[in-house]
Amino acid sequence: MKSICVYCGSNAGSKPAYTERAIALGDRIAKEGLRLVYGGGNVGLMGTVANAVLAAGGQVTGVIPKQLADWEVAHRGLTELEIVGSMHERKMRMFERSDAFVALPGGFGTMEEIFEMLTWRQLGIGNKPCAFLDVEGFYAPLIGMIDRMVAERFLHPDQRTDLWHGSDMERMLEWMRAYEPAQASKWIDEKRRDVMR
Repeated sequence: MKSICVYCGSNAGSKPAYTERAIALGDRIAKEGLRLVYGGGNVGLMGTVANAVLAAGGQVTGVIPKQLADWEVAHRGLTELEIVGSMHERKMRMFERSDAFVALPGGFGTMEEIFEMLTWRQLGIGNKPCAFLDVEGFYAPLIGMIDRMVAERFLHPDQRTDLWHGSDMERMLEWMRAYEPAQASKWIDEKRRDVMR
């Protein structure tokens, strides 16, 4: 693992703990010798984690659509800033340049990005680990919803265990380095899948 992509809020959130965790993660990424790949912004938790990596002597690649760069939210002090044409291109480039994905607290964009990576994993498009790094239980309701998807047979149990959730960065990084992707079929009922062919 050489690079890690962090998805997180373009706002800082309501609690100092969110900023503190973003700083701690950025510092750890740099000290682990990993490159940060992220959305290229200089605002919210995005800017905080990038600045923490840079402050600790690490390397940061930002990928941002031209529209957002034109709005002057691009971080101009990064190791590398890649300006792309669209949000779709941004997500693809972040996928291509990253070996693992972690979500800190955030809003719609954070959820959309990490869930796209989980969907790609489910479809076998990529074999890269995905994690929710929690802060004061922020992700507990979401993980509860994912567990309900399993209980209601919309999600295979093995695909539920194919993502990591917790608050311990050490354990998260250990899990990522030892990661072996689940081989479960997207289809829970194989007989029904055969009928549909």
